[in-house]
Amino acid sequence: MIGATIGQHRLTAEELAHLNQLREQSPAQNVIVAPRLGLGDRVADWLAATVGSWHFIIVQSLLLTLWIVLNVVGWIAAWDPYPFILLNLALSFQAAYTAPIIMMSQNRQAAIDRHNAENDYKINCKAELEIELLHQKIDLLREQEVDRLVRLVSSLERRLLDQSSEK
Repeated sequence: MIGATIGQHRLTAEELAHLNQLREQSPAQNVIVAPRLGLGDRVADWLAATVGSWHFIIVQSLLLTLWIVLNVVGWIAAWDPYPFILLNLALSFQAAYTAPIIMMSQNRQAAIDRHNAENDYKINCKAELEIELLHQKIDLLREQEVDRLVRLVSSLERRLLDQSSEK
């Protein structure tokens, strides 16, 4: 035989059923439509974006420095003397309210990421099964071509034998 068959690619019945199920899903089902966000969701996203920026860090650092400098230099009118208890209280309140709000935003983003990952997995499975099906079709075409070539070679051998026996 001409060449060697590298491997047979055959989809199982389960794989074919899975492929058909994936084919039935329209591509529009893979598009993520952002849910309508409520006020709390919008505030959580805004707060997470704001607190997680360099702009916020720089402004907060400047305000903290200004607070400390005004209280250290202003010995007479210092509203928050050296241990800066009022400043610690304000920062504790900020952290106590900011952390859970940021976590709400992160949880919603994690749910969106899980949905995206699930869609990516489905698309990858479909692509893998489609490629396997193409391999199967190419193998079938190759087998048919080899069979045709074998028949042609046999026919030519018979003709050559017939011509040599006539002489």
